[in-house]
Amino acid sequence: MAAATPKIELIYDADCPNVGRARERLSQAVAERGQGLGWTEWRSDDPALPDYARGHGSPTILIDERDVAADPSRAGSCRLYDQGDGTLDPAPPVAVILAALRERSA
Repeated sequence: MAAATPKIELIYDADCPNVGRARERLSQAVAERGQGLGWTEWRSDDPALPDYARGHGSPTILIDERDVAADPSRAGSCRLYDQGDGTLDPAPPVAVILAALRERSA
């Protein structure tokens, strides 16, 4: 039986400067996954934003409604991600996104 296609969402604040880098890394992870996956982008102030996606820092990548970061930020502000080597960056590493995609589509 084929695995279900994961629901991928990018949540962001319009004025957050980190969105571009998160979008680039998400695009790279999706391309590396090679399943023709796409994602939905939501501005954090969109009235149609689902309840489960509210209150996250910007940018946040959700896969099947779960934050790809192990320690999700629930504050409405720009967030930084641990890169696994003691440094912080404004977007999750591609490897973290890929791991979440593998986990949720297994």
